[in-house]
Amino acid sequence: MPQDDFYTQMRAGLSALLRQWQALGQADADQLALILAETARVAKLGEPDATPDGATLAHWSQIQTGDIPLWAPRTAVFLLNQMPAKPTPQSDAEACAWAYCWLRNRSFDSLQAARDGLPEHLKAPLQDALEAAWRDQQGLRLV
Repeated sequence: MPQDDFYTQMRAGLSALLRQWQALGQADADQLALILAETARVAKLGEPDATPDGATLAHWSQIQTGDIPLWAPRTAVFLLNQMPAKPTPQSDAEACAWAYCWLRNRSFDSLQAARDGLPEHLKAPLQDALEAAWRDQQGLRLV
C-alpha cells in the first residue's frame, strides 16, 4: 500500500466503519447514534458538539468524502473491537480507516506495540494498513 495513498484511502474508509457499526449494532439508527456519541464522551474519544440523530449517522455512513467528525469513526472502532461477532474491515479503505482510528484511540510507543495491542482477529486484516497508518502518524510528528 503506497504511503502517498494512505490518507485518501483512510478518508474513504471512514464511512465504511460507520456502516459496519450500523449493520452490527442491535438498535435503531437513533439509538446507535446516541450510543456512539455517549461512548465518545465517556471513553474520551472526542467531544461531539451535539448528539447526532439516526439520519445524520446514515448520512455519514454514505458519504464518500466530506466532513465526518473523527470522533464518530474512532468510537465505532472502539465499539467494533469489543463485539463478540469479531468484525473485520471489508475493504482496503476500511482497513486504513480502522488502523488510523486504532492509533488515534490509544498511545503506542512502537508499531510492534500497536500490533500487539490489536485484538487477535484483527492482526492479519490490519497488518499492512497498520504499518501505513504508523508511517503516516510518524510523518505528521515530524512537521
